[in-house]
Amino acid sequence: MDKIAVISDIHGNIPALEAVLEQISRQNISRIFCLGDLAGKGPESKKAIAMIQEACELTVKGNWDDFIIKETEFETLKWHQAQLDEGDCSYLAGLPFSKDLVMSGRRIRLFHASPYSLYTRVQPWDSLEKRLGMFENTELTGMDEPQPDVVGYGDVHQAFVQHFHGKTLFNTGSVGNPLDLPQASYAVIEGEIGMKEKAPFSIQLARVPYDIERAINIAREMKMPELAPYVQEITTSRYRGLKEQ
Repeated sequence: MDKIAVISDIHGNIPALEAVLEQISRQNISRIFCLGDLAGKGPESKKAIAMIQEACELTVKGNWDDFIIKETEFETLKWHQAQLDEGDCSYLAGLPFSKDLVMSGRRIRLFHASPYSLYTRVQPWDSLEKRLGMFENTELTGMDEPQPDVVGYGDVHQAFVQHFHGKTLFNTGSVGNPLDLPQASYAVIEGEIGMKEKAPFSIQLARVPYDIERAINIAREMKMPELAPYVQEITTSRYRGLKEQ
């Protein structure tokens, strides 16, 4: 059986990424795919990009990877942009949109947010119609490709697996900025790569505790802007944009 670790949404949180990569190594998994958002939110975008380049066989583009290399009027984003050099920006710009593969008789499609855009957000509680739309072919994924049986994505920082209409939708959760539990998250898909006939297949979600205080101290020492909302998110998993009830 082949195993692939699928990680996403690193967001410059190196202590979380180190903990996840260490756990993946303990599982003797050598193939790692990343579903984007390497940079931003957390302080060490440049280091995250370097580590992902070294560790991951495949990386697709996330929304942060897209807009962090574009001109902006926001001072916080300018601070994150200043951490990157020309090589980092060129790497992010060249990332592909999606990846299809066949495993144990299932066509699997991996992307960051949705088949429509890097910026179209689909939550686990959205309508069935919206979630079924995740399996559609678009110009970005390839109109002539067979539709997938399994879709994996990141973006929403909520780890889950759902089954409906004979299809499976899963989210890896976030390595560096989880919004469901304050522990780093990733997925492992297991089956026979390239096998067109149905064979055993599984999706596992893993949670990894990491040194959150170290992550906060790094951000503080680097004088990262918007530190308070960042601390809130990584300590409580409560999104900074949520209004108090």
